[in-house]
Amino acid sequence: MTLFQDFGITPELVTILAIDLTIAVILLTLMRYLQGWSVRVNSSKELAERDNFAFGISTAGAVAALGIVLTGAITGAAAPSYLTEAIGMSAYGLFGLVLIKFGRYLHDKIALNELDKNQQILKGNVSVAIVDASAAIATAIIIRAVLLWAEDLTLDTFIAIFSAFAISQLMLVLLTRLREKRFASRNQDSSMQLALVQGHTALAIRHAGFMIAMALSFNAASHFILFNPTAYVTNIIGWLVFSIIMLVVLTLLLFVIKKLVLARIDLADEVERQHNIGIAAVEMAISIAIALILTALMA
Repeated sequence: MTLFQDFGITPELVTILAIDLTIAVILLTLMRYLQGWSVRVNSSKELAERDNFAFGISTAGAVAALGIVLTGAITGAAAPSYLTEAIGMSAYGLFGLVLIKFGRYLHDKIALNELDKNQQILKGNVSVAIVDASAAIATAIIIRAVLLWAEDLTLDTFIAIFSAFAISQLMLVLLTRLREKRFASRNQDSSMQLALVQGHTALAIRHAGFMIAMALSFNAASHFILFNPTAYVTNIIGWLVFSIIMLVVLTLLLFVIKKLVLARIDLADEVERQHNIGIAAVEMAISIAIALILTALMA
């Protein structure tokens, strides 16, 4: 016991961490089953009997997303009471779960408005599932950043969190539209979403990298915006301005760095026309790596 106390580990802290872990496991289990309930299928049959890889990827994205959000709710510090800790963890966890599901709904209806995502995943479309999973993870990264930015447990806090969340969804849609426009300009006005429906996995992997990178860069804005739960308009404008700035900076950096790292490789031809998954994976890695570095520099 003395050894644990030397490291600051007390019985009270162990109990609080146990409460957090228990609630986290319950929420993660709930998220897994929500995947099936939301599309009116048995998740166990989809995963283990039909061996639906696309459904598995989509479910993995949802579970990972909730795990990321929960890291923003778990502080590791002792709360005033066990009940307070349980209420706070449950409230942030459930709110995060709702935001993830709502974010996926918005992404389906607005960003991926030319296809039926659920139908494609149930048909086993891995490309659409990759985009779906990455959108959930990107949304979760943003929610986590906002949870760490916010303080206290009040109605104003939740309004502030939702405001930043709304801006993040706008940026994901904007990013998707920019990528669609770029794809169309290089492929005789072809639709990027139609390409995903046709199973273009390389394109999905590259787009996943862009979305996760944008979410990571969005995190940098939390270091510049002071938390004021009642400054509704200021919060929205602040997140919007910094998000646009970070998206522009990230886009320019990726353009230059990919030209250097992947020199003498025609990325458009390799990924978009030859379906080169290897090159797409490297692009994804570069996007995420640069976003992580950019975020660390801004912290």
